[in-house]
Amino acid sequence: MALTFRSLIVLALLVLPLPSLAATVEGRARAVDGDTLEVGGQKVRLFGVDAPELDQTCERGGRRWACGRAAREELAGIVGRKRLVCAVQDVDRYGRAVAVCEAGGEDIGALMVRRGMAVAYLRYSSRYANAETAARAEGLGLWAAEWVVPEAYRQAGDAQAVPDADCPIKGNVGSGGKRIYHMPGQADYAGTRIDPRKGEQWFCSESEARAAGFRRAAR
Repeated sequence: MALTFRSLIVLALLVLPLPSLAATVEGRARAVDGDTLEVGGQKVRLFGVDAPELDQTCERGGRRWACGRAAREELAGIVGRKRLVCAVQDVDRYGRAVAVCEAGGEDIGALMVRRGMAVAYLRYSSRYANAETAARAEGLGLWAAEWVVPEAYRQAGDAQAVPDADCPIKGNVGSGGKRIYHMPGQADYAGTRIDPRKGEQWFCSESEARAAGFRRAAR
């Protein structure tokens, strides 16, 4: 039986190799949050670790601690201006490469967990379980505080997801039209939800919020 032109096209598509996931992502990095990097312009989620959400707070020494921001700062300090090589393991639902990243032969995820600023994401891998055990035993980072594991924090839905990690400031319009902005780590930040229909919005800096007529929350 003679093959039609359409049949030939279908057969060609069947035998052509499917696009494959890039084996590695390389370059200098910027910390987006405690477990996410931007490497060479591409978002990369560290494999096997989970850090506090950027807007998450913990309690340390009887005081509120912006542990999510602290985790990002820790990751930023680790990567510095080093060149990273990230071995891609998967792609998550947000389109980010999920990868094991190294700089100078050091595993970035292992360092974050060993310093107590992230936990082993055991639902996906036990790769960093020993590092977590050691950090916990020494009371490092999160293990010296009262906190909720990041996954539980997300599932609880106590805080509205930050649409852009670089713009986490919440501009809230209260009763009487009062315009107040809340910084991550402030007392009412987690419970504040942004509704654009009310004129509420996210800001990337305090100066941007003030220019829009918002003032900083008192606590």
